[in-house]
Amino acid sequence: MTKPKLRIGLIGTGFMGKAHVFGFTSAPRVFELPYDLVLHTVADITPEAAARAAQTLGFAHSTADWRSIIADPEIDLVSITAPNALHKEMSLAAIAAGKHVYCEKPLAPLANDALEMTLAAEARGVKTQVGFNYLCNPMLSLARDMIAAGELGEIRGYRGIHCEDYMADPAGPYTFRHDPAGGGALADIGSHALATAEFLCGPITRVMGDCITMITDRPDGRGGRKAVTVDDVGRAFVRFENGATGSIEGNWIATGRKMQHDFEVYGTKGALAFSQEHFNVLNYFSTADAKGRQGFRRIEAGPDHAPYGLFCVAAGHQIGFNDLKAIEVAGYINAIAGKASEPFNFRKGLRIQTLVETIQRSSAAGQWLDIK
Repeated sequence: MTKPKLRIGLIGTGFMGKAHVFGFTSAPRVFELPYDLVLHTVADITPEAAARAAQTLGFAHSTADWRSIIADPEIDLVSITAPNALHKEMSLAAIAAGKHVYCEKPLAPLANDALEMTLAAEARGVKTQVGFNYLCNPMLSLARDMIAAGELGEIRGYRGIHCEDYMADPAGPYTFRHDPAGGGALADIGSHALATAEFLCGPITRVMGDCITMITDRPDGRGGRKAVTVDDVGRAFVRFENGATGSIEGNWIATGRKMQHDFEVYGTKGALAFSQEHFNVLNYFSTADAKGRQGFRRIEAGPDHAPYGLFCVAAGHQIGFNDLKAIEVAGYINAIAGKASEPFNFRKGLRIQTLVETIQRSSAAGQWLDIK
């Protein structure tokens, strides 16, 4: 039986642009999807760069004008991996054209912008997805299931952190991420820590933020230096609706760290510990173990942790970052077909941006703030 085609337009071909393509090309080979995914057009900053990307990534067409993707009636889904400050304009244009939108995080630099995008998508009836593929890890689903089933008892505490070192060098240039419209470390990577915290433990209700700029100026590419005002480190004490308390950190100057997306959950009956640097392992402690035999045990990812088994039939062989993107794409495509709810739509992206913005305001005010 011939499947209907879903034609994709991609805006941006950097790290996340390629990750989106890996997801689009891998997902149909791993999952039974309701559409044939077609790589239709790719947009980049120049015609030459776009043409090279089309050839390398397998798109049929290329353009240096992202608006031509929006205007093309053949394209059904617009995938946006451009700089953060452009997400709003591109998304609203795609939504107005009736196209589904897959946008990398953060959804928008400001919560008001994210709200406008969310309301537009809901009014138009298009399906949306924000790129939070770390949540697609089977080990995170296992952790959430264990928490929900009461295996850890009453949840008392949570610690979440996302640290990398790609901004640790003060000689590194000023980039779009340093623009106030780009958001800073808390929005760029702390958003992942916030999303994971709520994925596991439910809504955060209050925050006390501390956002710090450590490197106050950077080379501007023209022989001078440009002032930096966004945070290099964003931290918050948090309180959850379930009564648990905890902390969150986003840090892009953590020397030596490449991908420390970690969490620890503490309950009355047990605890969990996880690190993205070894993301096929979940560590579990149970107070039910005999005295003298207690300790964190390794739970290795395997076919018992869906959908791992669709990628590999053997436990311990591990899945990778791009596999998480394929899982995210599969969930989104099924939502477009009406077979499932949207895994992480614009409204959920708005929620994360609201948390980020409230933490930033809390830091500026030096006081606890409720999440509204």
